[in-house]
Amino acid sequence: MTPPLRRYLFVEQPIGGFVVNLVLNALIAWGMFRGLTTVPMWGQQSIAGDTIGTSFFLPFFTVLIATPLVLRDVRNGKATPEHVGDRFAVVRRLPRGRLLRALVLGVVVAVIASPLAIQGFRLAGVEGIAMPAFIWVKAAYAAVLGAVLAPWIALAAFAESAMPAAATPRR
Repeated sequence: MTPPLRRYLFVEQPIGGFVVNLVLNALIAWGMFRGLTTVPMWGQQSIAGDTIGTSFFLPFFTVLIATPLVLRDVRNGKATPEHVGDRFAVVRRLPRGRLLRALVLGVVVAVIASPLAIQGFRLAGVEGIAMPAFIWVKAAYAAVLGAVLAPWIALAAFAESAMPAAATPRR
């Protein structure tokens, strides 16, 4: 893997994923929970529910939004994948169709990350988080999750870019 490609995958993508998700999820938290004084751990509007939702929707929408951006970078020569996406077993196992890949990644991340995060809250004795502190907890969780997922989503887009145009599924 060339140094520019390493920089693109492991510096630019995670930083972009971190910043975008930090800001976007802070706004989402404010919009969804601004009427509460404390966000409870459990219930309809809760830390657990929001964590599960974020764990699914963040990768789902990131695949749908970031894939065309990565493919544009490939077309413009900013990122030259050199078929690197096919070298990673995890990426090879993801569906090539964008919508199905978004759905699968959303489910997998929700199944793995949500229980870990919720258990972390439980072990810390969290029963609720005061607003606006919850805004920053949600934003931080989403920012870290976005930074971790960004290189993998870019690698999957690289694998898509290696497919012939007629065979590239869009949805």
